[in-house]
Order: sequence, then structure tokens, then C-alpha cells
Amino acid sequence: MSKVRELINWRPPVPFYYGWLILGMAALGTFAGTGLSQVVMGGAQDFILDDTGWDRRSLALAVTTGTWLSGLMGPLMGHMADRVGPRWLMPLGVALVGIVFLIIAGINSFSIFFIVYVTGRGLSNTTLIGIVPRTTAVNFFRKRRNIALAVTSTFRPVSSAINIQIISLFVSMLGWRSAYWFLSIVSFSLILPLAIVMRRKPEDIGLLPDGDDRVDDDGSKSTESISLNVQNDEISWATASTIRTSAFWLIGMSVVFGILASSTLSFSMVPYLHQSVGISSAQATGVLSLSTFLALAVIAWGYAADRVSPRLLLLIALPAATVVTLYLLTVDSLFTAYLFGIIWGIFAGALGVLEQMLLAQYFGRGSYGAITGAMAPMQMIALGLGPALAAILSEATGAYTVQFIIVASLYIAAALMIYWAKPPILKNRVNSQM
Repeated sequence: MSKVRELINWRPPVPFYYGWLILGMAALGTFAGTGLSQVVMGGAQDFILDDTGWDRRSLALAVTTGTWLSGLMGPLMGHMADRVGPRWLMPLGVALVGIVFLIIAGINSFSIFFIVYVTGRGLSNTTLIGIVPRTTAVNFFRKRRNIALAVTSTFRPVSSAINIQIISLFVSMLGWRSAYWFLSIVSFSLILPLAIVMRRKPEDIGLLPDGDDRVDDDGSKSTESISLNVQNDEISWATASTIRTSAFWLIGMSVVFGILASSTLSFSMVPYLHQSVGISSAQATGVLSLSTFLALAVIAWGYAADRVSPRLLLLIALPAATVVTLYLLTVDSLFTAYLFGIIWGIFAGALGVLEQMLLAQYFGRGSYGAITGAMAPMQMIALGLGPALAAILSEATGAYTVQFIIVASLYIAAALMIYWAKPPILKNRVNSQM
């Protein structure tokens, strides 16, 4: 029996802190999950629709429904991320994604596609892309937590870009269905590595966050003493205590306003630059792609957040996003369009991860998954409403001025929420960790 336990608990030895290997494997899981993301589906939709004859609106409905389902699943998956951890959730996630890819590759019925895609999107977004990887990063890092969260946040855009290129490559050679066959094979191949490498927290394998050492009075090191010392060193809020604080709801409203503003603006950017500024659709798409790619700048934001408060950085980034949104109304050339894309990508792309850093700083890691999961429904609703708000305002006004002023106002509202979200005080530390 002990041999079986040793085999189950075996992990690969590495010459560096194990948490970095955890993040590397989480990146591969995210790569599999983003194959079902709305960005990748947006890039693949023309190939699918041309072959199947399905309606574009119906496909968009499937994507939106899947996004909202992932929000509804957030509270449950957040709780499971804290209690079960990524070692079981992520292998199950890539297995499900692999099955969904297989079905999509051979499907002709839209009703079956709708059910399969929505289910796969709803579960994969929480287990492979959002809540579970972020919770794992928070658990394994403390002093370098912000840079770890920043690195984790880059997995989605990088993986999405690679997935789109893979699908395009396969379409040029073998067709879009073969691309999903390939992605299913990749997903299935990740099941065992994820099960072997991933762990819930460093204490489970006798480590401390960041790889720090802690010893008992007799000079020995034990998992029990490590866990106790970390608990004593770091405040950790329970979910029930967290949701009773004004800081949680103020940060949550800031997240909602920020996501609604960014998703509204990104949906309208290409048609605005083409119709109002007069650059070509390809050039306008290039501006959007550049601003999306500059989400990689969050690594620099994470580095800065390890030295100053994420709250201070948010109070810089949100007003900057407001100013650059209003600057968009003055754009009149390809050069100024790209200048806008660069600045907006740097500032607006940092908002989501800085807010996640602030939650970790305020409430600790003990219930981080459940805390962020409780916020997920609000996030996903805002993400889904952005394109709808953009379309409604464009049709109602026949222009984009009102829309961009509203977007700027949303960024200002988000900044005010962060300004009012002062650090909460844990009145009963022992009970709040129970």
C-alpha cells in the first residue's frame, strides 16, 4: 500500500522552485482550454460556417451562452479549487476538452454542437483558464505572488493566438475539422502530465510559498510546522467573512465596470477605425491585434505590484484608460490609431490582473478560489454585455462619440470603486480562517 501511495505522490525533481513548474504545466492546460474560447472561436467561425452552413447569430449565441455558463460555474469551481486543487480538476478539464474537440471535428448537427460547446466552454474556462490556475499561483507564491499572477494572465492571450494559427494552418492543408482532431490529441496527451505535476499548495509537498525554508526548533523541517507557520504569517479570510466587507463589493464593481468598458470598446474598435477614421479593415484589425498582444505588458505591472500596492497601480491605470479612450475620438490616421492601440493595450490590459492581485493582498490565499469564484458571475455577465452595449449604442446614435464617453465614464467609476476600497480589517483572525 505504501508503494502505491509513493507512486501516487511522486513528483519530478527540479533544480528550481517547484512552483515555476506548476505554472508551466498550468500554461499547457490553459492552451488546451483556450481552444474553446470566444476569441479562438471568433477566429475559426468563418471556416466552420462555410463548411456547415450554420447561422452566424446562432454560433454567437453558443459562444455567449458558454461564457455566461462559466460565470455561473464560478462559485462552485472556486470552492473546488480551494478544496480539491488543480491535480484533479485540470486533468478532468483537459479530458473534457479533448472529448469536445473530437465531437466538434465530426459533428454536423448544430443543436448537438450547441450543447457540447456550451458545456465544454463553461467548464474549461474555470478549470483551465481562470479560477483554478490563478488560485494555484496564489497558493504557491507569496512574495512573488503578483509577478506569478501576471505571468498566469498571459497564458490566455498567448494560447489563443497560437490556437488561431494552428487552426489556420490546418485549414490551409487539411481542413478545419483536422485542426480539432489535432487539438483533441494534444488535450488527451496532457492528462497524465497534469496529474503527475500539479499540486494544490506547496505545503502538500513539504514546501513553503516562493521556496522559502522554515525549520522547527530542533532544526528539522515538517509539513505540519510549515503549514502552521505560513498560517500564522499571513492573514487569510474565509469566504463568508470576505463577502461581508465593503472592499469585496467595491473591487467587484470595479471589475464589472472595467470589463464592461474594455469589452465594449474592443468590440467597436475595428468598425470605428474603419468607418470613422478611414483606415482599412485589415489595418484596423492590426490595431486591435496589437493592443491585445500588449496584454503581455502585465508582466511589468506584476513586477511593479511586488514593490508597490496593486491598488496604487490601479489608480494609475484606470484614469489612464479613461484618457486614452477619449483620445480615440481624436484619432485621424493610421499612426495615431496604432499609438492609441499601444497605450490602451498597456493600461487596459493590466486591469483584470491588478484587481486579482488586490484581492489576494486584501484577503489572502486560504479561500482565494472561492472568493474569486464568487465574483465570476458578475465578470462573465459584464463580458457578455459589452458587445451588446456597443451594438445598441452604435445603432441608437449612428456614431461612436456617446459610446466612447460612456466607456470613459465606466473607467472613472471603476477608479472610484478602487479608491473607496480600503484594506479591510480582520476582526477575528482565528474564526475567519475556520
